[in-house]
This record gives sequence, structure tokens and C-alpha cells, in this order.
Amino acid sequence: MDFNVRKLATDAGIFFSRAVQFTEEKLGQAEKTELDTHFESLLSRADCTKNWTEKIYRQTEVLLQPNPGARIEEFLYEKLDRKIPPRATNGEILGQFMLEAAKEFGPGTPYGSTLIKVGDCQRTLGGAQRDFLQTSSISFLTPLRNFLEGDWRTISKERRLLENRRLDLDACKARLKKAKASEAKAAAAPDFQETRPRNYVLSASASAADHELRVAQTEFDRQAEVTRLLLEGINSTHVNHLRCLCEFVEAQTVYYNQCHKYMQELQRELGRGCPDSLEVNAHGVGSPTDPSTVLPLSSPSPDTDTLQIEEVQPPASGTRKAKVLYAYYAGDSSELSLMADELITVYTVPGMDSDWLIGERGNQKGKVPVTYLELLS
Repeated sequence: MDFNVRKLATDAGIFFSRAVQFTEEKLGQAEKTELDTHFESLLSRADCTKNWTEKIYRQTEVLLQPNPGARIEEFLYEKLDRKIPPRATNGEILGQFMLEAAKEFGPGTPYGSTLIKVGDCQRTLGGAQRDFLQTSSISFLTPLRNFLEGDWRTISKERRLLENRRLDLDACKARLKKAKASEAKAAAAPDFQETRPRNYVLSASASAADHELRVAQTEFDRQAEVTRLLLEGINSTHVNHLRCLCEFVEAQTVYYNQCHKYMQELQRELGRGCPDSLEVNAHGVGSPTDPSTVLPLSSPSPDTDTLQIEEVQPPASGTRKAKVLYAYYAGDSSELSLMADELITVYTVPGMDSDWLIGERGNQKGKVPVTYLELLS
């Protein structure tokens, strides 16, 4: 108990001495030991690295997991050292909703079958997103977090210890300076007999202060070297973060390439089955049985080089009937929109591309692609 009380008293004295030194420095009443320029540069570089690493880490978290509630949940699981339960991605949830809707509408209907195709694709995209999130978390987020929670905490701890050593050193300098000033003042006293014993005591006090100063200087120099080595390690941190950044970009490239590939496949699969025109009757209601009411979804651009169909007259012979295999949306006013399974009249005109024919439906006419037709005898 006696040892603990003495230690507590010693610690309190040291704390008080540091507080006094710090206050006097702030008030300009005490000198402060300045670090060299190189050391100050290392400190500034370390602070810059910490601040930007923290910002990049937080924003990457937001990018990978936009839901703040989910981020808090994951944070709590990590702090409790528990495994994070698997969570479906938004794409997987959307895909599941589409598949369930297809069951309600009927998988044999055009809308239901399309929902199944799109839903499967969304689930595939969701799985690719999960792989991307896991890869990015391991290769990029984890190293950044390890630096902030590991290396930077060690650097901060050693910097605080260095600051304490500096305060102790400056406090010892102040005590030695004060002891020497008192000794000089006593030596100037007129009464030599009274001054002699006082000189003896003051000399002992100055000697003790000088010894404390030497010890404090040694501890400060040793702590400064330890801190300097840690700060110079920031260069290695940058190299490691550069490697992690390249891996993050690689993971993004793979993920977005997968998304592009899946969406292209889905688009090709749906290209032959999705309706490409808006069907509106006189009452504003779609009428798939009245081809004359088909209107294009977009108006032609004034800069488009269109074929003036109205000026082309069909030949007296050479017309044929054709069955439309797939719905087709006219790209401009020179083309004719088609509905699957309808019958139209087709013919060709001199100089026309062999991949196209002129199609007629009632009073409507326009270019139609041959690949969308089945020519009838």
C-alpha cells in the first residue's frame, strides 16, 4: 500500500509539472524544445495520411453499402466478434420479387415469361455484386481499417509519449535555469558567511537539476528515435495502400464487365419478344388486333436521312404476302413498325438494300427488315 501511495504521489507530481510547463508555454512564459524540420515533415505527412485514409475508408463503405442501418449492424457484429449473417443484395431481392410476380401473372404469358428472364438476370447480378463486395472488403477496406486501428494507434501512442518526454525535458531545463539563477543571486550577496552554506545547498540543487536534465534528454532522444522510425514507416503504408487500390480497381473492372455481359445477354434474349411499339386506339386503350393504330414511340429526327415512302409506287406485279415473326419498332419515319404474327404485303424497289423490303399494311407503308418476316407463296 505504501508503495502504491508513493507511486501515486510521484505520478501526480509529474502530471502537475507537465501541466505547468504546458500552460507556461501557451502563455509564452517558458521555452519549448522544437523538433527538427525533417521530423516535423514526417509528422505532417503522417497526419495527412491518416486524415485522407479515414475519408477514403468512410466513403468506400458508403459506396459498397449505401444503407447506414446495415453499416451500423455490420459494425456491431464486428465489435461483438460475431459472424455477420448473410444478407441478400438489392438485385437478388428485386429478382425474387419478379419471379414471384411471374407466378401470379402466369409464366406462360408474355409479361410473366419476361419477368422470369429479367428476374433471373437480376439475381445473377446480385450474386456478382455480393462477390464484388466481399472481394473489395477483403482487399481494400480491411487494409485501410487495419492501418487506422493498428499502425495509426501505435503512432499516436508514441507521439503522445514523445510529447510527455518533451514536457519533462523542458521542465528540467526550467528547473536548472532557475537553480542557476538562484545560485548566481546568492553569490552576489554581501555577507559571505551567510552565503557560504546557502551556496552549498544551491550547488547541490543545481547539480540534481542538471542530473535530471541529462536523464530527461536521454529519454526524449530515445523516444524521438522510436517515433521517427514509426513515422518513416508511412512510406511502406503508402506502398501497401497503392497495391490495395489497384486490387480494388481490378475487382470493380471484373464486376462491371460481368454486369455488362449479363445485361447484353438479357437484351439479346428479350430483343425478339418485347413489344417495340405503343398501341393506342381512339379511346386511348391498347388494341393489339388493330394494326392501323400502331404509333411509333419516338418522332423522327429532322437530321435523319429518311426514305420518302409516299413517293414510291408499288409495281403491278411482284407483291407477296409475308407473316411477321417478331415485333419490330420502326427506327425512323421511313420504316414500318410490325406486330408479331400479323400479315402484310411486301415488295422491293430498284436500288434497295437486299436486307429490306417495302411493307404495306392498309394505308401504311415503310421499310421492313427481311429477317423479321416469313415470305409466303
